[in-house]
Amino acid sequence: MGRKQKAIKIIEGLEITSIAAEGYAIGRDDNQVVFVKYAAPGDIVDVKIVKKKKNFKEGQIIHFQQRSPLRVDPFCPYFSHCGGCKWQHMPYESQLQFKQQQVIDALERIGGIQGFEVVPILGSQKTQAYRNKLELTFSDRAWMIDFVKDSDVPRPRALGFHMPGQFNQLIDIEACYLMPDYVNQIQRSIKAICDEKEISFHDVQRHEGLMRNVMFRCNEKDEWMLVVAFYENDLDTIETVMSHIKMHFDRVVSLNYIVNTKMNDAMQGCEVIHYSGAFHLTESLGDYTFIIQPLSFFQTNTQQAKRLYDITKDFAGLTGSENVYDLYTGTGSIAIYVSEGAKSLVGIEYVEVAIEDAKINATNNGVNHAVFYAGDMKDVFSDALFEQHGMPDVIITDPPREGMHPDVVSRINESGAQRVVYVSCNPATQARDIKGMQEHYRLVKVQPVDMFPHTHHVENVALLERI
Repeated sequence: MGRKQKAIKIIEGLEITSIAAEGYAIGRDDNQVVFVKYAAPGDIVDVKIVKKKKNFKEGQIIHFQQRSPLRVDPFCPYFSHCGGCKWQHMPYESQLQFKQQQVIDALERIGGIQGFEVVPILGSQKTQAYRNKLELTFSDRAWMIDFVKDSDVPRPRALGFHMPGQFNQLIDIEACYLMPDYVNQIQRSIKAICDEKEISFHDVQRHEGLMRNVMFRCNEKDEWMLVVAFYENDLDTIETVMSHIKMHFDRVVSLNYIVNTKMNDAMQGCEVIHYSGAFHLTESLGDYTFIIQPLSFFQTNTQQAKRLYDITKDFAGLTGSENVYDLYTGTGSIAIYVSEGAKSLVGIEYVEVAIEDAKINATNNGVNHAVFYAGDMKDVFSDALFEQHGMPDVIITDPPREGMHPDVVSRINESGAQRVVYVSCNPATQARDIKGMQEHYRLVKVQPVDMFPHTHHVENVALLERI
């Protein structure tokens, strides 16, 4: 006997009242929160419940009874399918308001913090073609909205993005609006030459097929870098693809490839093979120039990165006499950007390759009063480091989304630094960490910065002063 199927619950006439974290909108049913994607405050919708927990439900829109006056037409035909820009259906001004409120809510509700100044969110100067990096994946079977399972008609191949939460489902992308249009010219040409030469695309379940993924980078001078990932070291076919790119796209000044035989598509950890042109791009932020190697981290929205660093520098309030510690320094970009106002700088980062880039960037920019260390933050940021380089006067910290380890928070509390500037891409973990610093530091002010228009993501810069 087969399992008895659960009845699908439908909530009719759910009023969407606000926006929550992670891009969800909120309604209420029987005094329980219902999280709904791709909804806007003011929508009245019928939703199918796809997840039910003790304290909340998660729903999917199946019908609009009334559309919110906030709604606008998404500019991308793949909206709601590729999952990349979940807020395209709302005006940019509304997006900014929701992001700022998200920061305030996190600090007040998670951090339990009150009485801080909120400097209005800094919107992005570009809301399309603002990214300097994009990665697309190959698949031998494209996701199709109208595909019939077990059909004799084969699915076409894809070069595009993963469907949300589905590692083996890709949507083929004719054009993405997040980078300058040159990216679309290149990626369609690569797909065309692969189709013409019958070059195989990767099957993520069987782990076969040559073409895996391709990463695009560009700088403000409209110079481009490509890194193409192949599953096998098929030199003849690799030459076919790489020579095609070199011949047809003269703005690609750095052309590279990797052979990735791992079970996942991540390029990190793979050897980068330089094919032609330079091995790196350069990018300027203010008076400083940074190298961007194929697998280096660099802020994805260049124009907003400068503005983010300007705020960080302003909050740090350096006078030339301070010993500055830059935690999670990456390739040293923030440390170098504020270096003119610091007496000395200590940068710490767990990625060893990033630290090598930081040292090169410091040398290239004539920053001779900075030292950089690679290692686990909770181990390197220690009394021994303080003894060697002195106690910090100012700490700048820019951790990953998961925030700081409790040991790092404790070390900041014990450091005696007069100011802490906390740059975060996750208001929830930032609020949690600041809560752990409240006995020693007062949150003075915050300024949200929008680095990623049409997404729920928001950066926030917080200034804390010693009590």
